[in-house]
Amino acid sequence: MRIAFLTAHEGVEQIELTDPWKAAQDAGHEPRLIATRPGTVQAFHHFDKADTFPVDETVSDASADDYDALVLPGGVANPDALRMDGKAVAFVRSFFEAGKPVAAICHAPWTLVEAEVVRGRTLTSWPSLRTDIRNAGGDWVDERVQVCQAAPSTLITSRKPGDLKAFCEAFTTEFARGVAAAH
Repeated sequence: MRIAFLTAHEGVEQIELTDPWKAAQDAGHEPRLIATRPGTVQAFHHFDKADTFPVDETVSDASADDYDALVLPGGVANPDALRMDGKAVAFVRSFFEAGKPVAAICHAPWTLVEAEVVRGRTLTSWPSLRTDIRNAGGDWVDERVQVCQAAPSTLITSRKPGDLKAFCEAFTTEFARGVAAAH
């Protein structure tokens, strides 16, 4: 299974990228880093610069047709930049339109709000997004992980880095179900 990990060129919370990436690899999937610019992505530990990661493909060149699932890591700046990028928003929306599973953690649901894909769905996030999600027609819950199987695609969300273990277990399980169902 090829999994797109979408980030802006700067601002992704490093642990919200690296832990899910490793979980995807450990589950036998092929993660690929999709970003708004070529080169490298600058990750952060909260507000401090952390490591950089090589970009596999820009969102301008990427297509949901080439991927089986999408992961949206958080960080405050990352989804804020993504939601201002029309191509990134369209890329996210295309996974929902194709019925492919999507996983998002922490502040990442801001991009989902912008993509207009939360209406009628139950999801969780960093608590400060609760009003944005509700205003966009979603049902916000305060849970470590939330799996919403509203048609046409499954959405797995989580609140924060402290929930990463549950988030990784949930999205790898749901992504594997999607693969099994497709075959």
